[in-house]
Amino acid sequence: MRKRNMMRLLIACVSAASLGGCATLPGPACLPPSQPMLSAELAFGRNIGDRLGVSDAEFTRFTAEEITPRFPEGLTVVDGAGQWRDSERGAIVREKAKLVTLVFAEDPAKRAALSTIAEAYKQRFKQQAVMVSVRPSCVSF
Repeated sequence: MRKRNMMRLLIACVSAASLGGCATLPGPACLPPSQPMLSAELAFGRNIGDRLGVSDAEFTRFTAEEITPRFPEGLTVVDGAGQWRDSERGAIVREKAKLVTLVFAEDPAKRAALSTIAEAYKQRFKQQAVMVSVRPSCVSF
């Protein structure tokens, strides 16, 4: 009986912890002049099929049309090399990537914009996925 109660308590704790999801992340205690903000990273693969399909010019145009209007405060773009498992073929794919970092104050519209940007990229360049990662940060400019 005691083992069953412990298991119920464990399940209840895990369930309670998971209910919050990513709706709000606890902000870090920031030392001045830093302020709590969110930092988002988006990883955009550049292959279409087995070849490089998204040129630097196309990515620059995508950034100007889809990312900058939603995050006019600024962003950073870094060239990268990544790998991921292609779910359709079950194979490891290695490809060039563009990594975009965005920093912003908590705002549901900004969070929604991240998904909109990812979906636009997938549709425009026939991608299976765009990685989006959001975490609390202490930021100063």
